[in-house]
Amino acid sequence: MTFTIVFLIAFIASFGLRHWLAQRQIRHVAKNRESVPTEFAEKITLADHQKAADYTIAKLRLGILENGVSAIVLIAFTLMGGLQILNFALLQWLGEGMIQQIALLVSIALISGAIDLPFSWYKQFQLEERFGFNRMGKKLFFTDMIKGIALAIVIGTPLLWAILSLMAKAGSLWWLWAWAVITGFSLLMQWIFPSFIAPIFNKFKALEDGPLKTQIEALLQRCDFASQGLFVMDGSKRSAHGNAFFAGMGKAKRIVFFDTLIEKLNPGEVEAVLAHELGHYKCNHIRKRLLVSFALSFGMFALLGWLSTQAWFYLDLGVMPDPYGFNGGLALALFMLVSPVFSFFFTPLSSLASRKHEYEADNFAAEKSSAQDLISALVKLYQDNASTLTPDPIYTAFYSSHPPAPLRIANLARPH
Repeated sequence: MTFTIVFLIAFIASFGLRHWLAQRQIRHVAKNRESVPTEFAEKITLADHQKAADYTIAKLRLGILENGVSAIVLIAFTLMGGLQILNFALLQWLGEGMIQQIALLVSIALISGAIDLPFSWYKQFQLEERFGFNRMGKKLFFTDMIKGIALAIVIGTPLLWAILSLMAKAGSLWWLWAWAVITGFSLLMQWIFPSFIAPIFNKFKALEDGPLKTQIEALLQRCDFASQGLFVMDGSKRSAHGNAFFAGMGKAKRIVFFDTLIEKLNPGEVEAVLAHELGHYKCNHIRKRLLVSFALSFGMFALLGWLSTQAWFYLDLGVMPDPYGFNGGLALALFMLVSPVFSFFFTPLSSLASRKHEYEADNFAAEKSSAQDLISALVKLYQDNASTLTPDPIYTAFYSSHPPAPLRIANLARPH
């Protein structure tokens, strides 16, 4: 029962902290809803500022509801015996072995997906629709869902089989081999995603010849960056939000612009946004994040390797392992359910590192492109995406991967 108490303390603390932070953000944004921050008074209208506040609050309230449902589901799966009931039912139906363990993990994924579906539907067709961002039809919503499930089956099932096989046959250091498989898989996905997976969901076309392409190619030359090509993605078929990103690695690197981004920004602003993304690459942020993720997954697999051999890990979380059979899938399921409760408390560290990287990428963009164009682009994107200009400082410190708009723009406005 000792670990039950530890888990409950962490669970209550994480749930309470999520709720408290969300309520702080709601109060702070609502308090500042009636006036545009002074530094944005000439750039953002009061109507746009209030829309951003209302959009932020609506998302937070939906998040609070999701947080509550997720908490109930987690307790139902663990301490209330849901995982035990599901595991026993599948044992009765399929018998012991690899197929039953894979079925257990797939069943949890399907149940979680079914619970999440109403929230995804509401967010897309109610919340996003209300604020003018949704461009997705219901047919596309379900098409995306079916494609996602099919991909998960085609890619995820063999990966699960490989990991569970290692758990069963590779001895006490199975977790080390499993980590190597996951690391190799992650690197492979970085390579194949832009060419084979992304086109399943979106159409990509080469950026047309013209002033924008010429300007972008000049920037790439200044930054000594070689890519496989410049592409425009039809993001507008799902959302009015705009973005730009890198996809792939090595020689398979692609630069992708949402068509909505090109619609909203002028060529100089698009160049500045890309210069920021190039800054992430040139400052080795992408490589650092990969290495950190590999190190963290190494630690998580090592921890799972130890926990999977401890009877209290199962028993104290409402599950009865088979003392003589194979419990690999059960251990994996339990670990995936419970570990986020504890890892949540490290969120501020990753947020802090991410904000530091954003400042560095902004500084790179100011040096290689134009700080004023990036400021102008950011103001437009904050406005068009209805991002609040007045976030709560504590909420920002805990969650935000990007610095608050006033601080970010003040940094860009100083001499570089």
